[in-house]
Formats: sequence, C-alpha cells, structure tokens
Amino acid sequence: MALRVGVVGGGQLARMMIAPAVELGVELRVLAEEEAMAASLAAVSVGDYHDAEIVLAFAKDVDVVTFDHEHVPQEVLSALVAAGVAVRPGPGALQFAQDKLAMRARLGELGMPQPEWAAVTDAAGLQEFIDAHGGRAVVKTPRGGYDGKGVRVVSAATEADDWFATLAEDARGGALLVEELVDFARELAQQVARRPSGEVRVYDVVETVQRGGVCAEVIAPAPHASERLREVAAQVGVGIADGLDVVGMLAVELFETTDERLLVNELAMRPHNSGHWTQDGAITSQFEQHLRAVLDLPLGDPTGTAEWAVMVNILGGPVEGTLEDRFPTAMAAHPGAKIHTYGKQPRPGRKVGHVNVSGDSLDDVAYEARAAASVFID
Repeated sequence: MALRVGVVGGGQLARMMIAPAVELGVELRVLAEEEAMAASLAAVSVGDYHDAEIVLAFAKDVDVVTFDHEHVPQEVLSALVAAGVAVRPGPGALQFAQDKLAMRARLGELGMPQPEWAAVTDAAGLQEFIDAHGGRAVVKTPRGGYDGKGVRVVSAATEADDWFATLAEDARGGALLVEELVDFARELAQQVARRPSGEVRVYDVVETVQRGGVCAEVIAPAPHASERLREVAAQVGVGIADGLDVVGMLAVELFETTDERLLVNELAMRPHNSGHWTQDGAITSQFEQHLRAVLDLPLGDPTGTAEWAVMVNILGGPVEGTLEDRFPTAMAAHPGAKIHTYGKQPRPGRKVGHVNVSGDSLDDVAYEARAAASVFID
C-alpha cells in the first residue's frame, strides 16, 4: 500500500506537492478550506481546520499529517498527537511559526542573531521603545500576519491604536511585537530540510526581492555572497531546525545588514516562496524534500543544477482573460522558462503563479524570468 500524506490546507503549496508525490508513489490527500482551491487536483476533503473532529476524521486514513500553512490551532494539533497521529512538524515546533513573540523569545534562548525587540501591551510601552530606537520601529501582530499583513513601520505609538484596541477587546489579552527598524542591505532566505532522525540538508542561501511587502523575485544563490556569509546562514538555519525540532522544510528569512551581519526576520515551517526556484533549479525540489522529510525517508540532494536560478512571481495576473490564454505567447517567446500557475482567480497583488529560469548567466536568466512573467501581468 502506498504511503499516504495528509496536507491540511488547500493552497498552492499543497498543489505543488502533488507532482513529487506522484513520482514518489505517495498518495496525497488534502483537507481544503473550500471547494475548488489551488490543490483541488489532489484527493480533497473540505472542512474547517479549526474543528478538531473534522481534522481527526481526515487524519485517520493517512500515515502523517503536514501543512500548507501554519494556522491550525494548537488545541487541534494536540488532539491529533493525543490520537497517535504523526504530525510533522509537530505542535512544539509550529508554535514558534504561529506566534512571533514566542519565536523571538525562543530564538533568544538559542542565541540566534535577531533584531532588538520587545512585547508591548500599551501605547506607552510602544512609544518608549520607539524613542529608544531612533524614532521609528516595526510593529507586528504576533499571530496571523503574512505577505506584509500585520506589519507596520511607525514613528508614533498612536499609529497602532487600532491594534491595541483589538487587544483590549480580546478576553485573552496579549501584546504586540515591536522590533528595531533594521538598516539592511538586502533580504535573504535560508532553507533547511530535516527529518525525525535528525538528518538535515541545506540549500543555497538566496536573495529575495520584496515589493509592497510581497516577495517578487528570488535569486539563487544569493549574488556576491561570501563563503563566510553562506556558512553563517547555513549554521543559523540548521541551529534553528535542530533547536526547535522542526521536521520538514524550514525557511529562515534573514536581513543582511549594511555592516554585513545576518539577523533572523521570520520563520516558515513548510515549503516557502523563497524555495520555488528548486522545482526547476535543484536536484531535489523543496516539495519533494518536504515529503521525504515528513515520511522520514532519506533526504535528497539540494544542489543546484545550474550556476543560477531566478524565480519571478506572477502577481495579480491579467485584467482580461485567463492566465492560460497567455501561455502560447510566453512559451513561444521564452522556451526555457518554466511556468507554474496556481489555479487562482487573478486580483491585484495576489500570487497566482511564478516563473523559473536556470542557466549560467545571471543577467540572461533574470531577463528571461522577468520577461516571461510579465506576459501574464497587465
């Protein structure tokens, strides 16, 4: 009987696990939030991942449960573990991807480099931090933010009054996370795969380019990265994976500062946008690697297949027609580009697909990826 992996969440990350699952002879099942989501190409059940009974029923026929996102409540994760379900990554690790305050505290205990930060429960505490850090700071909601959501750069505590009001209305209370505004030269990402036995594999550190708080491009490996920088990024990634007992793919988003230090920004315990280049630019893609890891199979070679790989996100999509309408034009003009779409309806700023190109000239690879992606955007 084939190994069966259950993925909670029906988005594009679950969708992109389908092809490697087929190649590995793995049966993939998805618990989607609603019908016709990106992962509807797989065997899909529809249900609310907040409901423990629904998730337990979904999990009863799979060998391991993993995730398309980090939003499954801890009480649901604990119920799965109590029922004897293999949950990878487990709730003990996922808590640090779900709660940025918990993440910051634990990374501090592990001695990981990170921005100066504080938990603030009121405007006075926030203003005190702002005043002590040059008059500007970054405020984040501890839970639920992604792609720039739940993040603000502020110069006065009043700019977070609405978030403090929301905290006051919540019977559980809580705090906001405030961080120093890092003077960074660029953003990087380090991916690590880890299986339950502790075996790890490290991918090249990559440069990520953000626009409007959303990842627009990824360049692999990060240009002009010294051997020392690559070593430190790998050490940080492996140290976090081991320290948090992560199983599966881990993406560590990093700031490279103007004085050449690395600081941890955020974590994702699943395949990540910064690793989409691996689908066509590495011996083992992040999606195959994640499946291997959660099934406790030997990990694959993460080495790149060419000197450079560039991933460009398709953000928004066409105003008229469909993405598929543009395929012939993009394919004819850019035959070396690998086009991946997510089955999503276009709307401004939405990630609806991406383009990968690999080769030996960074200028040529970047041009082809950007030009091919532009065919899909009006």
